[in-house]
Amino acid sequence: MMDWTDRHCRVFHRQMTRRAMLYTEMVTAPAVIHGPRDRLLAHYAAEHPVALQLGGSDPGELAQAVRLAAPFGYDEINLNVGCPSDRVQSGCFGAVLMERPGLVADCLSAMQQASPVPVTVKCRIGVDDQDSETVLPDFIDRVSRAGVGHVIIHARKAWLKGLSPKENREVPPLDYPLVVAMKRAFPHLTISINGGITSLDQAKAFLDQGLDGVMLGRAAYHDPASVLIGADALWGDTFAPDPVSVVDAMRPYIADHLAKGGRLHQITRHMLGLFHGQPGARGWRRVLSDQANRPGAGLAVIDAALSSLQASAAA
Repeated sequence: MMDWTDRHCRVFHRQMTRRAMLYTEMVTAPAVIHGPRDRLLAHYAAEHPVALQLGGSDPGELAQAVRLAAPFGYDEINLNVGCPSDRVQSGCFGAVLMERPGLVADCLSAMQQASPVPVTVKCRIGVDDQDSETVLPDFIDRVSRAGVGHVIIHARKAWLKGLSPKENREVPPLDYPLVVAMKRAFPHLTISINGGITSLDQAKAFLDQGLDGVMLGRAAYHDPASVLIGADALWGDTFAPDPVSVVDAMRPYIADHLAKGGRLHQITRHMLGLFHGQPGARGWRRVLSDQANRPGAGLAVIDAALSSLQASAAA
């Protein structure tokens, strides 16, 4: 979710769920060490619980990045060993590391020694021509012996040669039963599933099969109300605001952002799908897309978008 789940997106998503763990977009360890640390790592108290997702393949660099991130107060540090993008492959991190499980274990061990909070790992079921039924349990065993207690498994292979990152999210077949089997094989571990999940009903079905967690990415971004509003019921929590109240809850945050010199579209670009599938959703998106990027755009644009939504719904 690089370039998508920034801090504005996470604050927005937090208005719909109190319980779900939110993850940052992946940040590379070298960027944390050498880049604009505050811009990369700063987040708002309202985001918690929130996890920092790191990318990298050098145990020393990752440990240093974890130490530098510690004062920012994340609830979890996650190592991404599942991203198949070209940028990731050229840097020897992400899904390409599925071919080097020993190095992943070394990285996780170093990260844990540096981290005051739990370290987790997100992986694929394998890459290219690997036999997933052999590779995945070996990978999980190695990271478990390195001390990791939570593995998030994207239930597709990553094809590092011949498929684009977009195709890697859609073309390789999903193997949900293999992920469920990993929970049976490693009952002492927390095993979460990811990949192609688009509804709370699907999420609950996986939990009913014994999995410990479900991670949603694109569905939570493009249709956030459907998968985030009501998600807290999985914890027995009745928190379930309606989408209009979510907009109202965002107003103070938006006003503060604008007062600090920020632009409206930096936040509203994440809110376009809030009314997905509802009458008037097209008008909501159109007004925000057309007006939020204009100089001086403010909360009046939000009001206009809601007015368009409500007018269409009433027609």
